[in-house]
Amino acid sequence: MSSRTLPLLFINLGGEMLYILDQRLRAQNIPTDKAKKVMNDIITTMFNKKFLEELFKPQELYSKKALRTVFDRLAHASIMRLNQASMDKLYDLMTMAFKYQVLLCPRPKDILLVSFNHMDAIKDFVRDAPSILNQVDETYRQLIEIYTPLPGGEFQLIRQTLLIFFQDMHIRVSIFLKDKVQNSNGRFVLPTSGPVPYGTQVPGSIRIFSCSGEEVKRLQFPNGCSYTSALREGSFQMFGERVIKLGTNMYSVSRPVETHMSGTVKNSAQHTKVNTAPNPLAKEELNLLARLMGGLDMEKTANTDSGFRVNLFATDEEEEEAFISRPEELSYEVINIQATKDQQANAELARIMGEFTEEGEPSQSPSDKGEDLLAMMDRL
Repeated sequence: MSSRTLPLLFINLGGEMLYILDQRLRAQNIPTDKAKKVMNDIITTMFNKKFLEELFKPQELYSKKALRTVFDRLAHASIMRLNQASMDKLYDLMTMAFKYQVLLCPRPKDILLVSFNHMDAIKDFVRDAPSILNQVDETYRQLIEIYTPLPGGEFQLIRQTLLIFFQDMHIRVSIFLKDKVQNSNGRFVLPTSGPVPYGTQVPGSIRIFSCSGEEVKRLQFPNGCSYTSALREGSFQMFGERVIKLGTNMYSVSRPVETHMSGTVKNSAQHTKVNTAPNPLAKEELNLLARLMGGLDMEKTANTDSGFRVNLFATDEEEEEAFISRPEELSYEVINIQATKDQQANAELARIMGEFTEEGEPSQSPSDKGEDLLAMMDRL
């Protein structure tokens, strides 16, 4: 597995989250100033300097629950609030969209172009906020500096790491079902025609060479598909044409989007077993997650009455029904990270979370505090 996968996973999922939220804010006729504040606050939090310093350190991926915790905090970094069913749907849409993009990448390195498409869109969201735009541009420079020199084999490892992470996720999405790119069991339908990857040739030729390396014979055979020559290579610079459309906003045309649990996932005992098995690296994962959360500047809202709720379903009744009917093995219980009891046992964790509180985490009632470190590890 590649240790350089986490930043790309985070940025691409974050980009998909912003696409979905932007679409829902428009659909619910949220006032422009409030919608803009939500997008700006989330992007500011996503590209916080301390947060990204931890994110870009070479490291292995961690559990889906831990990742879900990070995105739950990001989605609530502003005045917007989501019920658990809507947050579940948001996360399902994010992950399935990016999974599809990874599967469709013509070559492993194109995952970076998908990431740049998301980054381009994020920059467009904050084009009127120079200070936030500078944060995004700094991350852009880091991506270019770290990832463009990587060899093709490293990108193949990144792609395989991502596919392993997504392999048990088969959520049906209405857009994909209508476009016939997803089957009723939640598995994607991959095309067997179209442009070949950049740097490759259209299949159909057999070339025979002599010992001296000269081509002495060429045979043609039917390839059975409708292939075309590769498109030009997309730009890996901060500005440029990416060529591929993966990672762009598929919600730009207003379309209702629903998610459904596939039957194979609902009834899979093995799937349940995999997700409920104790994590032997739970302590290390908790420390990593705490460091990531320690870098998130959560804005304290002075007037709680100005907050509003966003529903990713058509009605509140549908949202409640989705919450009740969701399979238990797919529920993501958000990890509440505190470090108030076990400060001596984990001074570093306490220090980080202490900084986090000082930087503006919304105050919590005494009943929410005092989570024991071992209890939290059990919940991972």
